[in-house]
Amino acid sequence: MNVVSLRAGWSRLPLRAAAFVVLTCVAILGVSGWREWAARDQVLRGAETEMANVARSLTQHAEDSLDLLDSGVVGVVSRLEMDGTDPSTIAKLGNVLDARKKAVARIHSLAIIDDRGNWLTSPGAIASTFSDDMFFRHHQLSPKREAFVGHPVKSLLDGQSVVTLSRRFNKPDGSFGGVVLATISAGYLSHFYEQFEIGRNSSIALVHGDGLIIARNPNNERFVGRSVGDGPLFRDPSLQRPSGAYHFKSPLDGVQRVSFFKRSSSYPLVVLATVDKDELLAPWRAAAISRMLHVLALVMLIAIIGAVLVRQLQRGQRMAAALIEKEAYFRLLAEGSSDMVTRIGLDERLRYVSPSSNRVVGWRPNQLIGTEALAGIHPEDRPHVQTIIDAMKRGDMEEARVTYRNVHRQKSEVWLESTMRVTRKENGTVDGVVAISRDITEQKNLETRLETLAIEDSLTGLANRRRFDERLKEEWARAYRDRSSLGLLMIDVDHFKAYNDEYGHPAGDACLRVVAKTIAAEVQRGGDLAARYGGEEFAMLLPNTDAAGCARLGERIRNAIRDAGLVHASNPAGPCVTVSVGGATCRPAVERTAGTSSLVEAADRALYAAKDAGRDRLMMSGEVMNLLPRASGQ
Repeated sequence: MNVVSLRAGWSRLPLRAAAFVVLTCVAILGVSGWREWAARDQVLRGAETEMANVARSLTQHAEDSLDLLDSGVVGVVSRLEMDGTDPSTIAKLGNVLDARKKAVARIHSLAIIDDRGNWLTSPGAIASTFSDDMFFRHHQLSPKREAFVGHPVKSLLDGQSVVTLSRRFNKPDGSFGGVVLATISAGYLSHFYEQFEIGRNSSIALVHGDGLIIARNPNNERFVGRSVGDGPLFRDPSLQRPSGAYHFKSPLDGVQRVSFFKRSSSYPLVVLATVDKDELLAPWRAAAISRMLHVLALVMLIAIIGAVLVRQLQRGQRMAAALIEKEAYFRLLAEGSSDMVTRIGLDERLRYVSPSSNRVVGWRPNQLIGTEALAGIHPEDRPHVQTIIDAMKRGDMEEARVTYRNVHRQKSEVWLESTMRVTRKENGTVDGVVAISRDITEQKNLETRLETLAIEDSLTGLANRRRFDERLKEEWARAYRDRSSLGLLMIDVDHFKAYNDEYGHPAGDACLRVVAKTIAAEVQRGGDLAARYGGEEFAMLLPNTDAAGCARLGERIRNAIRDAGLVHASNPAGPCVTVSVGGATCRPAVERTAGTSSLVEAADRALYAAKDAGRDRLMMSGEVMNLLPRASGQ
């Protein structure tokens, strides 16, 4: 009996395996289909979100534009009701309206119309009247004083389609006195909509509350004035809400569209931002077909190897174990990342800290959670970071990158670079900030070192020739602006080649370092600059220094180097190292033909004069020749 039962079990095994394979295939196809449909829904929701942002922005733009028109219209209405409509008042208001139109590009026209529909402020002879226009009849029949946004009409000035905003003004007795009219070109609105790149076959339309198209991009002139009031957007009760997503087949071009509409809370306007549904779903469709083909191939493979299902299950178990191990390995890598992830609440306290905080700032996550997020930032950097955090909490910024110094538990401080991004609730309100921070101390130190190498002489530690030339230009410009003087000392070590030949180059380098240190010790003002000009030649730039001050400092330097007592047996000028000094000064604002090169040349000539006179001495350019000889007759 047991054998029979065993055989029966073996005979049913293929059926069970086949049933299992079928169920597996159905499950795979079902899950794949569900995932693809979910991906499609996600694409549509993403498009709806993008359309929502565009619609809200353009609704705000339309309201702002009409508010701008209305503010001018209200002012004109007040003047008319106070001063009347006599020709002088109309002339003054006409000038005001022309000036406002020129100042604000979006305003197409501004006009005053009397109680019979005649244009009082026409820029030219216009025989037509407005007595039959909708906005005029509205104000003529209604005593209400609020702004009225009418249907798009053809402008009498240039034939463009325009949007009208008007207000009624009354005569002193309270009767209808006329209308103040302001317009915006539908072309302006359509052109403004062109900057929103939301799809190749997308469209943006501004529609009147009763379904008449005011402006559209693209094909503005083709569709302005056309009614879509019979569509579900204006007839379906479920769509009569302030805003929402809307999928429909466009009555204008017959295209299936994904859209978002936004009704203005201030004016009878609806903004409709749409994108071609087929165009939107084309990338998803291509990817879905590709993925489903792979799934079908997998299902066919499973069907083919159904006979060895048990073996495949065992292999699957081994693969599952490997996947779990791999997931744990990748989790370990993620938790050990060098970047520190933090979440900052609206109270500016840390809500989450990743384990890498121990490596980045020296504290464990449980020591940081609940503390102030900005507590460890350097006092000089904190205001800047605080400003960014405040802006993100207000919703003014979505993301930002900032570099700052931060306290480290073991080290004095570290440089951090944080990439911050706002997080929002489902209703769109900001609920915090996520920051990803990394230690860039080594990079900062390298940058500082490179900056120092770019402007510092490596042997003496003084400024190098490049830095000297930059500062000379800066100080020359400053002296020119301030009408002050600028001094320059050129300092050369006497018979330095003989020193090198006798004592060797290492000793020569040591000599130059002592000379540089002595010169640097004489720098007593923050604006003075000591530099190695080249070889054994040094320079000292002295802003706001006259010739006498320049000479005094030069003598101090010369004497200090002599007093240093560096033995120089081959120096004819004395038994120790000496220097020759040449000095020059200039007032750039007075000597307008002079330049930076002329100041260097003058100091250099004075230096060579000091050498020719026996070395170990100071010569000023005034003792040799004038810096800039005056032309004859001056």
